[in-house]
Amino acid sequence: MASAGTSLLLAVPAAVAGAASMGLASAAQARATKEVEVSRILDPGLLRGLAHRPLWLIGMVATGAGLALQLVALAYAPLLVVQPLLITSLIFAGAFSARLERRSLDGVMVVGSLICIAGLSVFLMLARPSGNADDFAEGTKPLPLVIVLGLLALIALVVSTLSHGSARVLGLAVATGVLYGVTAGLMKIVAGQARSGLGEPFQSWTLYVVCVVGPMGFLLSQNTFQQGRFLTPALAVITALDPLVGVAIGVWWMGETANTAPLALAGEGMAGALIIVGIVLLSSRASHLARAQSTSDELLDGNASERAV
Repeated sequence: MASAGTSLLLAVPAAVAGAASMGLASAAQARATKEVEVSRILDPGLLRGLAHRPLWLIGMVATGAGLALQLVALAYAPLLVVQPLLITSLIFAGAFSARLERRSLDGVMVVGSLICIAGLSVFLMLARPSGNADDFAEGTKPLPLVIVLGLLALIALVVSTLSHGSARVLGLAVATGVLYGVTAGLMKIVAGQARSGLGEPFQSWTLYVVCVVGPMGFLLSQNTFQQGRFLTPALAVITALDPLVGVAIGVWWMGETANTAPLALAGEGMAGALIIVGIVLLSSRASHLARAQSTSDELLDGNASERAV
């Protein structure tokens, strides 16, 4: 068995490379969604249009590579070591997105991303979710959390439908993050069932829920990328909600544990507030840059019209 030092030498580069791959995947997919006609929310036609875009296919390959690297990292190091490194995909996504759009990386966006990463990393380190359950805990009552997550996703979708601009993008991002987190939590159960026999998952409702919720989450993510002018704010929401929902599922449904000491809970609350600050900063900066870009485009169009006259 590899020593702790050797394990980290394998896990850390794999996690960072995985984060970079996932950042590239998000940036490529977000850019590709701008090249196809804007579609309705959860319209599968969006994926049909994207399937013919080389940049989107590159993003899918990068997603596969990122997932494989994450599995390597998790095989050699604990989740609490790997997860904060994986969250840096937010920075990589911002850098790749700026490169693809041929613009400079915005300093305020970088600061907002770092604040989100710091908040989420601190939350996970303080919460210290532990346990390796791979099935529902005996006597668990999943309904309360189902209602909370379902209402959160539904409200987010309603907001995205009735709103425009940043509110629509953030609504889509919240719904996406919830569905991603639910998919990740249930996939752990499916994986545990598969270890008991390859046919075992097909005898449980869990796999069929994953087959519905997973594709819905992915399609919503593409809607989110298409609607947003800038990738980073929406991706920050998705990146934050995904592991937080996963932790909630582990604790409430699977009997895993988390640090609930008063000081830890206070720190977790402060870390959550820090995440919100980062998201608000990213969202407000994105709105400012979008307005500035719109004004610049109007001036250019006006100057062009004057020259034509």
